[in-house]
Amino acid sequence: MHQPYYKDLDKQEFVLPWVRLHGIKDYLDMVKILEDYPNIRLTFNLVPSLIEQLQDYISGTQDEFQKVSYKRKEEWTTQDKAFILENFFKIDPNRVISNYPRYLELLKKKSQHKEFNLQDYEDATVWFNLSWFDYYFKKNVPELSNAILKGRFFNHEDKLNVLNKQKEILSKIIPIYKEYIAKGNIEVALTPFYHPIMPLLYETKAALEANPQATLPKENFAYPEDISWHIEEGLNYFQQIFGLRPKGMWPSEQSVSENIIPYIQKAGINWIVTDEAILYRSINVKKRDTELLYQAHILKRPYGNLNILFRDRDLSDLIGFEYKNWDARDASSNFMYHLENINKHYKNKNVLVVIALDGENAWEYYRNDGWDFLNNFYKNLNESTYLKTVTPSEYLKDYPATQHIKHLATGSWIFGNFNKWLGSPQKNLAWDYLTKARELLEDLQSKNKPIPEIAWKQMHILEGSDWFWWYDEGQTDFDALFRLHLRNFYKFLGQKIPDYLNQPL
Repeated sequence: MHQPYYKDLDKQEFVLPWVRLHGIKDYLDMVKILEDYPNIRLTFNLVPSLIEQLQDYISGTQDEFQKVSYKRKEEWTTQDKAFILENFFKIDPNRVISNYPRYLELLKKKSQHKEFNLQDYEDATVWFNLSWFDYYFKKNVPELSNAILKGRFFNHEDKLNVLNKQKEILSKIIPIYKEYIAKGNIEVALTPFYHPIMPLLYETKAALEANPQATLPKENFAYPEDISWHIEEGLNYFQQIFGLRPKGMWPSEQSVSENIIPYIQKAGINWIVTDEAILYRSINVKKRDTELLYQAHILKRPYGNLNILFRDRDLSDLIGFEYKNWDARDASSNFMYHLENINKHYKNKNVLVVIALDGENAWEYYRNDGWDFLNNFYKNLNESTYLKTVTPSEYLKDYPATQHIKHLATGSWIFGNFNKWLGSPQKNLAWDYLTKARELLEDLQSKNKPIPEIAWKQMHILEGSDWFWWYDEGQTDFDALFRLHLRNFYKFLGQKIPDYLNQPL
């Protein structure tokens, strides 16, 4: 479960609303569904920076989308109306908007460049904030189901009902995870605080280990001490929020290397999860070998041991990317068919099949936000007689890893390399800008100059993976955010903001 860091630390407000909207769509209902499936064990990986942003919303921090939504329609300026037209249809038109006649009518009106009246703007605002709720809440929360039934001619009270329910649901997310951790139904793991690619924090030259043809930035970013900060602060934050220190870690984007192992082990982490491609490269196996894949492995090093699990990429990707196009029953039956075949092939053997995937982004492309598929899938798993769902810590306690990996390959879940975050002119320029900023901190430290804590925080946010991911994808929002964070960094230090940060990369 992860969202990029959308908060402007200078203005203390959110630039984009996606933490809030995914908060009402994914994080609570993904646990609530387990009420009906007591035999299911799930592991949720929660990125600390996501939890921090959720807590900010609960404390009252708002985003621009919220501010416009809370206004009475008579108060909307010309700029507000333009903002609504541009932004309040940002949800899947086929799986979501088309389910609601009035919302679809408004989308068509917008597409045809027809003029909106005040009621059109009001209805579009309500529908945007309403449509992002998970199917479970639309069905079971009277204020939401009544609004869906009403459909049009919304008034300010209708809008407030929807917006207030958002805040209420966000406030219930952390408590339900605590409840299900205490029951033993789920395990929580973490990612380093602001979701950095740890091998690239160690040094950007690490990209050559995964892809010798990689094009590197001009400067080598090499600050391994920042790896320790992201891990330790993440663990401390989990202790503060959940009252525990997780045993497991999902390295950001399943990115690993031999060089980052000591930082993970020294923090007391017991297990990590990554992609099967890393396994085969680590042990120099050219063909897919599920006998090696379907078991836990161990990294024995002078400074301790670390368990490592490798996900079945094919099965994970069926859920993440393929089954959205299937009938829910057919999809869940197909998945069980694959598990049955694994069971038949490895009869009477201890086999661990790891399914690990994005916990949020897939579902908006499924019918009813994935609720139909997950209910069918969990029902089958819950009633199965030949398999048992387990958390990594449960499994490793009963079946300690015996397969030793002498050297862990460098790479990520995407083609086993770091091309998604480094290599193109824009990505490399972003790294060079970041390196200049980090060198400034190093210089100030060497001169014993005071560095405000907020400047360090801003640097760690800038080390997150998301800014580099989106370059070359036509996503101008993330370019603007990256440069905003960098401008704030220089501002917090009282330094002149470089002119180049005013120009899109």
